[in-house]
Amino acid sequence: MKPKRTLTGQLGLYMQWPLFLSILVIITNIVVGFADLGAALAMSGFTIVYVLISVFLYLFSRRKLIAGMVEFSTDFAWIQKKLLTELDVPYVVTDQNGRLLWMNELFTEMVKEAGGRGNSLIAMFPEVTKEILKGLDEKTSLHIEFAGRCYRMDLKLVSMEDFKSGEDAGEGAGEGSAAETETSAAVPTPDLVAVYLFDETELLQYQKEITDEKMVAGLIYLDNYDEAMESVEEVRRSLLMALIERRINKYITGFNGVVKKIENDKYFFVIKQRYVGELREQRFSILEDVKAVNIGNEMAVTLSIGLGLGGDSYGQNYEFARMAIDMALGRGGDQAVLKSSEKIEYFGGKSQQQERSTRVKARVKAHALQELIGTKERLLIMGHRLSDIDAFGAAVGIYRIAAALDRKAHIVINDITSSVRPMYERFTTAAGYPEDMFLTGSQALEKADEGTLLVVVDVNRPAITEEPELLRRVKTIVVLDHHRQGSEIIDNAVLSYVEPNASSACEMVAEVVQYIAEGIRLRPQEADVMYAGILIDTNYFNNQTGVRTLEAAAYLRRNGADMMRIRKAFREEMVNYKARAQTVGQAEVFEGAFAISECPSEGIENPTIVAAQAANELLGIKGIKASVVLSEYNGVIFLSARSMDEVNVQVMMEKLGGGGHRSIAGAQLKNVSMDEAREKLKDVIREMIAAGDVG
Repeated sequence: MKPKRTLTGQLGLYMQWPLFLSILVIITNIVVGFADLGAALAMSGFTIVYVLISVFLYLFSRRKLIAGMVEFSTDFAWIQKKLLTELDVPYVVTDQNGRLLWMNELFTEMVKEAGGRGNSLIAMFPEVTKEILKGLDEKTSLHIEFAGRCYRMDLKLVSMEDFKSGEDAGEGAGEGSAAETETSAAVPTPDLVAVYLFDETELLQYQKEITDEKMVAGLIYLDNYDEAMESVEEVRRSLLMALIERRINKYITGFNGVVKKIENDKYFFVIKQRYVGELREQRFSILEDVKAVNIGNEMAVTLSIGLGLGGDSYGQNYEFARMAIDMALGRGGDQAVLKSSEKIEYFGGKSQQQERSTRVKARVKAHALQELIGTKERLLIMGHRLSDIDAFGAAVGIYRIAAALDRKAHIVINDITSSVRPMYERFTTAAGYPEDMFLTGSQALEKADEGTLLVVVDVNRPAITEEPELLRRVKTIVVLDHHRQGSEIIDNAVLSYVEPNASSACEMVAEVVQYIAEGIRLRPQEADVMYAGILIDTNYFNNQTGVRTLEAAAYLRRNGADMMRIRKAFREEMVNYKARAQTVGQAEVFEGAFAISECPSEGIENPTIVAAQAANELLGIKGIKASVVLSEYNGVIFLSARSMDEVNVQVMMEKLGGGGHRSIAGAQLKNVSMDEAREKLKDVIREMIAAGDVG
């Protein structure tokens, strides 16, 4: 049955005004009749004529008006369709499965360019997925590439229910309309997706050109200038510096940059950002070029580079460069660091940093620490989670400094690991130590106030400290750490003493103790635990051991450290010994130079300690450049990495979210299985080999 067309809304109401006025005239005629019957009879004639005219207009003119409206809407719909068809923006309507339902002329041309892949939006644009189309609840934008052009794709959900409601509003209810409404409500109406494509190729090209022309600030520092100059004859020193400067100038001017010497061992340079990509690809070849300069000098010159880019101003880029060079030096030098507002990138870092024989820095830091302690009433000392003997020993050393300066101090430690327990049990009230010498993290938070100084030892990453909340609660923070800095550091410290060439945190604290105040004498148990920290971190003086390491050890021996007591304290359980032997026995040699193994955790109190010991032993195998042992503890996969001098395991572990030292590093992986962690590790090793980061 053909539906009956009606007028509704304001237009329908407007067409009914003659009827309303006719009723008003009739009522007026009746009222006049009550007042004067003659006048009412005379007026009745006019009323009848007016009503007949109104009925005629309503019944006959209405059809012509509806016909005119239909003709107008048809013409208007045709104009709309023509405008969409000839729209200068590619436009298409799809269903939520990506099937193309209608497209305008420009999009039709794109379909032809696609070689017939015009049946599905998903087939044409891989960036669009069914999940995106079905998950639309508002306007969504995607950036895509097609036929060598870049587009911004706007997707907008078009609800057919709203469209259907609009039709119903414009069409009156004829016969059977209730049944039709009931039937349509039972069948769900699919939604459509309107898709617009805006060509932004030229815009992106202009943005890239603007970005490429921005200036990048850089700093170059010679890491070992003084030592290198001393290693060569005096008459050749000027020649050595001339050769180094020539290579630096040639390298920077090769990128159309400008370089200026600001001190004997420091340079400032400026290049355009367009060349940064080339620097990345070359992995800053100047690092190796400068080391190749040799005119009889016994020590190769190494340099560090800091680049700042992406800032809002030239001044901010320079600040980024300063932060980058500080980070490069803090990580041991011989590397380049790129710092932007978004991320930090590292390059190089292959050389073992030479130990500096001077203790000037240690003395300066010790005096600064003494002044800070003197201004506070209480010290809180903490290391990293699952404290090892190095972190524990360094905390004990700082505790002794506070006691010597007559300040109350507490060591924050939550879990006593098996490696720490033998030494921890010696610090009792019977030995003359207060009951509150050790606090948990929650107890320490209760004591933190304006008069508190927080000293963080053996760690510089906020997330893995014993109680991260203390870093936010305490305003005055001191950091003493021997690990190379990563992108995540404690950046609100008033005093930061980070010495990557130190063997351990205990070595650093042993040096600081000697400069704090005259007459500080360590107790035997304190000397033992600090000496043990040096032993474990150097693998019994086999790794990262220099003159200052041995001097610190000698100082501790003079204060009563006893090797026999330490060896007895670190004797291990048979189950741990067997687990370590099993770990070494089942090791896999990957890529001919990397020993990878898994440490069993069943029946072992702290498998991470056993894993670290096994990683040290695996380095004794001929041909092994680095070893990594994985262990599971409390649902987390721990990685212990060790190396000689051919692989920087710190860089390796950083790629897995960890960090550490050049030869000793680690990482923690959450929400992964042991097999997945092993594959992640292998992928990182392959990446490092491909990048030439393995010596």
